[in-house]
Amino acid sequence: MKLTARNTHRDLAYFFLGLIIAFSISGIFLNHRQSWHPRRYVYSSLEITIPALAGKEEVTDEFISNFTQAQKIEDNLRRFSVEENKLKISYTTHDVLIDIATGKGKIETYRTTPLLGQMTQLHQDTSKWWIYYSDIFGVAMAIIAFTGMFIEKGRNSFRSRGWWLALLGLIFPLIFLFLLS
Repeated sequence: MKLTARNTHRDLAYFFLGLIIAFSISGIFLNHRQSWHPRRYVYSSLEITIPALAGKEEVTDEFISNFTQAQKIEDNLRRFSVEENKLKISYTTHDVLIDIATGKGKIETYRTTPLLGQMTQLHQDTSKWWIYYSDIFGVAMAIIAFTGMFIEKGRNSFRSRGWWLALLGLIFPLIFLFLLS
């Protein structure tokens, strides 16, 4: 096989096709994670009532521990806070919101969406080997971009037509980065 821009572009794209698709799909979902997060969607919601509390000073580590045991939540506590008479408790796969004045609240249980949740994990994984592979992927994406500039010849080449499309493609992210964020 001859080493050309077309062959390099094609073979790298074939090799990384699965990761390109996974990153594309999961990237779209991560862009919209405020409305629906594939790694954390509500699986069930349970209305609860506990005895009303006199004030936020009653919310202690011991109170949270007793609450966790009483509600049979077998999960790791992440954090808790009280703001404006609302007790918020966050566990790894549960969120609790309780009005401390009335004692009424709810427990939401979260699950990971099969396949989509795992794909979004690729964007956030920090294991040493995954970082090395991701770096290789990043270099491959740059090679795919650069070799793609030299595949076409003639009036549709990068030199004739492609440069201004590439320039437009650079302008849009810069607009979002500097003017609209």
